Formats: sequence, structure tokens, C-alpha cells
Amino acid sequence: MRSVAFNNTLRGLSRAGSRFQPATLPRVAAARAYSTPAESQYEFIQVSEPRPGVGQVTLNRPKALNALSTPLITELNSALLSFQQSPTIRAIVLTGSERAFAAGADIKEMAPLTFSKAFLDSFIESWSNLTFTVKKPIIGAVSGHALGGGCELALMTDIIYCTKTANFGQPEIKLGTIPGAGGSQRLTRAVGKSKAMELILTGKSFSGEEAERWGVAARAFDSYEELMEQALKTAETIAGYSKVAVQAAKEVVNKSQEVGLRDGVEYERRMFHALFGSQDQKIGMKAFAEKGKAKWVDE
Repeated sequence: MRSVAFNNTLRGLSRAGSRFQPATLPRVAAARAYSTPAESQYEFIQVSEPRPGVGQVTLNRPKALNALSTPLITELNSALLSFQQSPTIRAIVLTGSERAFAAGADIKEMAPLTFSKAFLDSFIESWSNLTFTVKKPIIGAVSGHALGGGCELALMTDIIYCTKTANFGQPEIKLGTIPGAGGSQRLTRAVGKSKAMELILTGKSFSGEEAERWGVAARAFDSYEELMEQALKTAETIAGYSKVAVQAAKEVVNKSQEVGLRDGVEYERRMFHALFGSQDQKIGMKAFAEKGKAKWVDE
């Protein structure tokens, strides 16, 4: 009965929420591999499970500095959907190589496009799938270049970790165009209108140190090895909590980017109330009171 009531409450929340709408595998991950599923179906990415409960996707077009193409994005969406549907994966790390997270979109693919072709085929729309279909937290581990579409992809993740020397930017203005996968919207929300205008209108890049200082990145690290170690460590920490609570937390934080403060606080409160119908809330509070360790059941 409790789980039925909880599910009914969440369905009600979903309806209520609709009213408010406005290269190679990293060395560290390889060294501590937990398990690695078959990768034969992927050409441009690599997938692994480097820690218990943690899935990792590594962009793998080393000769093109992980330039984002439609085939790569198709594989990425497929891998992320697989992790979303997996009963064992609870958090995800998305990364590239030490030299490049993703150096941008594949210019060879874009250059010959016409307006009608891009418009009718909804070109680049599928790049944003991960923001709508993946409910589990995604940590973007950024080293090297994250330019254009690469910067936009990083901004789609829930938490950005980077090296201090990482190179972010939206240089599309230099090619006679503008960001097309959310860069003008997500970057502005991260750094404010004036700074976003400067970066987008000049095409200037910014470092990992600046990304951390401006709030684009949560943390910046001295080395690639430290970046990967800490990204996996954080993912493993998140994977150790209730899946119900973690996904609810991600949802309410993301809602803050879509609605005004009053509607956001109301949505958060309703989700908070809903979690009292979950078994994990009872388990967590009982374990705290008894000074024990919670054993989550994800219900």
C-alpha cells in the first residue's frame, strides 16, 4: 500500500510540475576497473563500470580530438540510456581523453548543411537527449579542450569536474554562427548575462580555474589523474545513497533552472512530502536514530 501511495503521489507531482514549465580510457579508470561490459557495438565511445554502481562513458575519437558527430552522439545516447535502464548503475561519469573532452562539433558534417536540411532533420536536437532521458546523476570529467559543442555537452552534465588547465569556450562566432546545443542558455545561467555575452560574442575561451571560480565547474584539479580519481570517488559516493532520494534531488535542483523561486520552492516541498511515502526515507531516518548504516531498498 505504501509503495502504491508513493507512486500515486509522484504521478501527481509530475502533473503539478508540468504547470511550472517555462581517445583512450583514462588511466585511473583502467587501473581500478570494476567490470567492463562488451563494447563491440560502439565505434566512437568506450563504456565501463570502473566502480560499484558507477558507469563510465569515454568519448573516443582521438584523431579528431573527440569532435562530436551524429554517429558519436547516437552511440552516446544509446550508452546513457542503457545505464539509465540498468538496475546496478546509480551514477555516471562522462569524460574524454586527457587532451580533449570534446574539441567541438564535427565541422565537416555541419559545413554543407542548408537551412531546410538542418531544420527539417532537427539537426543537433538529439544532443540534448541526455538532459531529458537520464534521471541518474552525470558527472562531466573535463580535461583539455571543451569547445563549442564540447562545452555545451559538459554543461548538460549535472556536476562538472575539470583540470585547472582545461580549455572551455563557445567560439562559434568565429565560424559565422552561434551555439546551437544550449550554450547560450546554460552558460548564461552559470555565469550571468554580461560574462556570457562577452564569451559568446568574442569567442574567447576560459580555463578550468576560471570555470571553477565562476561556478561553471564544481571543482578544478591540478592533474588529469586527480580529476579522474575524484570524479569516480564522487560518483561512487552518490551511488551509495538511495536511488529514489538521489533522483529526486537531481530533479528539484534542475527545476530551479526552469521556474521562478516561488514555484520552485513549492515543487521542492511537494517532492519532499512525497519522499515520506518511500521506504528509503524510513530506513534512512531509522538508521540515523540508531547510529547504524542505512541499507537502501530503492523503494
